[in-house]
Amino acid sequence: MMSKTRHLLGVSGGKDSAALAIYLKEKYPQLEIEYYFCDTGKELVETYRFVDDLEAFLGKKIIRLKAAEGNVNSPFDFYYDLYNGYLPSKHARWCTKNMKLVPFEQFVGSDPVISYVAIRGDEDRDGYISRKSNIQSIFPFRHNIWSEDVIGKVLKNSNIPLLLELAGKNSGSVEIFDTVERMIQKETHPGYTHRQKLKDLLAFGAVEFNKVVFEFLKGTDYPLSKAGSFPLLENEDVLARSDIFNILEQSGVGIPRYYREIEFEINGRKGVYARSRSGCFFCFFQRKIEWVWLYEQHPGLFREAMKYEKSGFTWLDNETLEEFSRPERLNRVKEDYVERCSNAEAGRSPYLIDILEIAENEGCAACFL
Repeated sequence: MMSKTRHLLGVSGGKDSAALAIYLKEKYPQLEIEYYFCDTGKELVETYRFVDDLEAFLGKKIIRLKAAEGNVNSPFDFYYDLYNGYLPSKHARWCTKNMKLVPFEQFVGSDPVISYVAIRGDEDRDGYISRKSNIQSIFPFRHNIWSEDVIGKVLKNSNIPLLLELAGKNSGSVEIFDTVERMIQKETHPGYTHRQKLKDLLAFGAVEFNKVVFEFLKGTDYPLSKAGSFPLLENEDVLARSDIFNILEQSGVGIPRYYREIEFEINGRKGVYARSRSGCFFCFFQRKIEWVWLYEQHPGLFREAMKYEKSGFTWLDNETLEEFSRPERLNRVKEDYVERCSNAEAGRSPYLIDILEIAENEGCAACFL
C-alpha cells in the first residue's frame, strides 16, 4: 500500500526558513506540515533559542534530527574524528552532506515527500534538490514554485503536444488558449532557453501555468502525481528580503538574535557587525568580520573553534585563528570592513545582514536558509 504523502519543512535557525514556516501556517493551514531541525551540536545558543521561539509560535513540535544518533560525541565531533581531523571547507563540505542531508533523507525514508524550500523570489538559485525520486521540492516564495528538474521535463520540446492538450483543458477562454498556444509551440534552443520560455509563461499567468504542470505531473512518479489537489497552485506571491523581515516581526517571533547589530569603534570611526546566517558557529562560510564578532561576542566558542585547527587544517585561508585573533589583525579587519561599508553604493538595503550576504557567497542552502 502506498504511503501517504508527507509535507516537510526544514528549519535551519535562519530567517528565511522560519518565515516560510510562519507563512505556510497562516496562508495554508490545511497543509499538515512536519517541521525538522538538523542539529550539528555546534550551533550558536541564539540559534537554539530561535528554534524554540518558532516552535512556540507554530504550536507544533520541530523534530530535532541528529546525525550519528546514539554516539556520545556531537554529530560534528563524530565526523571530525571519522575524517581524521580534516576540517570541512568550501571544497569539501562533508559537514553539509553528513549532518544535514543524510539525516533528512533518513527521516524521509521511502515515503513520498513534498519538501518546502525557503529560497526567495529575489534569489537566483534553485537550492537543494534530492536525487531520491520520492522527494519533491516546492518553492512557495518564488514566482515559479517548481524545481529546475520539473521545469526541464515540462518544457522539453518533445512534450509540446502534451502541453497543448493540458493547456486546452485548463484555459478559461478561446482567447486565452490562443495566446498560450503560441507560447507553448515556440521551441526552446540556445537562443531561447527553458528559462526564457518559463518567464514568458509565468508572466502570462502563473496560476494557469501551475495547473498545467500539476496535470503534467500526474503522468510521472513525482510525489504530487497522486495528489487530487494542491493549494499552492493558486499561489502568486513573490517574496523578497523585506517581506521576510515583515513576516518575522509581525508574527512576534522576531529575527534571530545573532542578526542584531552591535556597534563598535575603531580609530574614531563607528561600525556595526552581526552574524549573517545560521549554521555552525565556526562555519567556514563566515566572513572575517563575523569571525571578529564571534571572538568578541562569544570568546568561549572562538577558543573552541581554535582547538580544531592543526597543521595544514585551518578555518581561514592562509592563517590560523590564533594569528587572526591578534589585536592588530582584528583591528585591521574592522578598519577594512568600516571602509567597505562607508563606500557601499547608494540604495543598498539598510539591513547589515543584507550587506553581508550580498558581498559573500550565499553558502549552502541546506544550512543557511
